[in-house]
Parts: sequence; structure tokens; C-alpha cells
Amino acid sequence: MFPTTDRPKKQPLDIVVRLALGVFVGAFALIWGGMYLTRPDRSIPPFSIGSQAGEVVAAHVPPWTTEQQIETLLNRFRRVGHQTHDFATMKIQPTTPEDKAGRYRRMTVYLFTSDGWTEPEMLNKFLAGDPEVRANFAKAVRGYYRLDDQEEEGRLGPMPGSGAETPPMRLLFKGRVTDPLPTDAEGEPGLSLSPL
Repeated sequence: MFPTTDRPKKQPLDIVVRLALGVFVGAFALIWGGMYLTRPDRSIPPFSIGSQAGEVVAAHVPPWTTEQQIETLLNRFRRVGHQTHDFATMKIQPTTPEDKAGRYRRMTVYLFTSDGWTEPEMLNKFLAGDPEVRANFAKAVRGYYRLDDQEEEGRLGPMPGSGAETPPMRLLFKGRVTDPLPTDAEGEPGLSLSPL
């Protein structure tokens, strides 16, 4: 017969090893959870606020953004205006912070595909009335959202009177924020507009 050898019993993991494994797994769980909770909204195109001067906001979308995607973004501004009237979720600082009736009573958002037009210097020159900057600013605009208390308006394309070779701004919506939203105000739910 074969001699029997006593095999050593498996030792349980040391407390330090268990703690290290727990930290390792916990760190991955935290990273995954944080990434999930802060994932970008892919139902609208990515955008950033370049500058803001009081009630006027200049925002930037990537150059490959289509008109349909810009329309979707303008409809998101519209939905926020109707539902919460709080554009902080859209990365906009309060436009009427001293107004007791609301922090976003009046605002105008210009959308550009060139981030040069969203620089504070360009926005200030536009607001100061520099004729050359105003003409080029108007040509470069890709979309426009205006809110004046309870009235709102959204347009797509260069500003009227810009002399741009492309068709002038197309009116997407105009009315009161208390009007009911159309059911297709933001395209198909779950449709990803992100190029990534």
C-alpha cells in the first residue's frame, strides 16, 4: 500500500489579504458606480457653455453636429423651460439672479459649431455692437433659443439679416412656456445622438 501523507489543511486568508481584496473590489465598484451615475446624456448632442454675459449665453457644439441634433438640443431647452424653468441642469448660470420671480426669467442662447465665437471677448464685442463682429456672429450662429418670462422661441440656422449664403433661420417653435409640449418635442426616446 501507499504511504499516506498528511496534507496540510488550507489556511484561511490572512486578515490583511482579505482587507486588501475588499478594498480592491470596493474601489472597482465605486468607480463603476460613479461612471454610471455621471454618464453623459446621449439623447442630446454634447455641448459646452463658452461664455455668458448676463442674459446672453454662447454655447458650443462639435463641428460634426447635424441640424437634427441641434434641433434636438433646442427642444431640450424648450422642455426645461416648460417643466422646471431651471437651466442649471443645462450648465447655464442664473441669468436673472436678483429677480424674485425666478433665476431664469429672460435669456438668449446662441449655438455655434466654432468655439471661437463662444469666447467671452467675442460675446462682449457682439453685445457692444461692433458692426464687423455682429455680422460674422450672425452668420456663424447655428441655433438660437430665447426665453422672455413666459414667452419662448427656438430657431435653427444663421440669424436673419446675416447675409449668409445658407437659408435664413428656420422657426422651430414660438409660444408660451405654459402651452403643452408636442409629444415629439425631442425625437425618439432612447435615440443616441452621440458619435461615440
